[in-house]
Amino acid sequence: MSYLSQITSPTLLIDEAICRNNLQKMANKAKKHGLKLIPHFKTGQSKAIGKWAKEYGITEITVSSIKMAKYFCQDGWENIHIAFPFNPLEIETLQELTKENKISIQLVNEEVAESLNKSLTSSIEFFIEIDAGYGRTGVEATDFGTIEKILRKAKERDKLIFKGFYIHAGHSYYEKDISKIYEETRLALNMLKTKYSSEYPNLVTRIGDTPGCSTMDDFGDIDEVGPGNFVFYDITQARIGSCQKSDIAVALAAPVVDIKKDKKTILVHAGGVHLAKDVLMESDGSKNFGEIVILNENGWTIPESRSFVKSISQEHGIIQASEELLEKIKVGDLLGILPVHSCMTADCMKSYLSLDGKWVDHAESVH
Repeated sequence: MSYLSQITSPTLLIDEAICRNNLQKMANKAKKHGLKLIPHFKTGQSKAIGKWAKEYGITEITVSSIKMAKYFCQDGWENIHIAFPFNPLEIETLQELTKENKISIQLVNEEVAESLNKSLTSSIEFFIEIDAGYGRTGVEATDFGTIEKILRKAKERDKLIFKGFYIHAGHSYYEKDISKIYEETRLALNMLKTKYSSEYPNLVTRIGDTPGCSTMDDFGDIDEVGPGNFVFYDITQARIGSCQKSDIAVALAAPVVDIKKDKKTILVHAGGVHLAKDVLMESDGSKNFGEIVILNENGWTIPESRSFVKSISQEHGIIQASEELLEKIKVGDLLGILPVHSCMTADCMKSYLSLDGKWVDHAESVH
């Protein structure tokens, strides 16, 4: 039975072959540069995708919350790193997980280090998160005072084990000069490694953004990479040059419910609750919430003339349609939408339908 015959409402499709190819390419790149690949699973949030990743030599993963860490525990990972400033209200849960799983965390201030010191009954490794210009979170690379307060607090007991420095250069998603950002990242991590390696000879440095990991070919003496979005990619990544549209591994199947040929628009059941509301701007100032692909028995094809979702509400999506698309599509058909931000779309949809008609798990699965 065709996977298409199973779809009656918005459904997130996953192309396993594309996803595996993305995993293999990143694993090959990491190996080429002598880097350890520890992918961020906040994108796929799937044990099934985790099994695929293991086939390419991936043994450790990154997550964004202790809840997500718990979902992946007991799944054979050598370590699960929580790449979010640790929330001291979750110390009890952390201790429960570390009884049978190796977990590492991130610290950005002395206060949380002190809370952990007072409460931990077993040892845990931690990174200090560094802000190298993104401005979202982390200790500034030159704020040695804060860094050393965290390290001194960790030394008071043997429960906090310093692992190294972590940078997520998130501004690589919207700054044009990715190479400049990476030069700043490399310099910051090199400076910190040089300053602290005599005291901590085994410290490692890790970067975590997909644009840099996908496009750069000089990682200096960085030790580890932890990109996430690369498993699926999306329209944003394609626009900034991290991938081609053919590398995007997920598409939202959306039912066509109305067509207005005079306005060159198509109404689909696909809104903010399905795609999320991440948006790109077109050259003429119009909004783009996702680009249209044509679904078929083997997945989807990218049409020669581009159509895109120009507006969304909670459940509605309005497509600015090309003449080619208007000629092909009728009410009751299904269209595919390549997401602007695949991480958010996957989180909205909470499950995937594979091209062989099987449901693929998600941490918040409804199937």
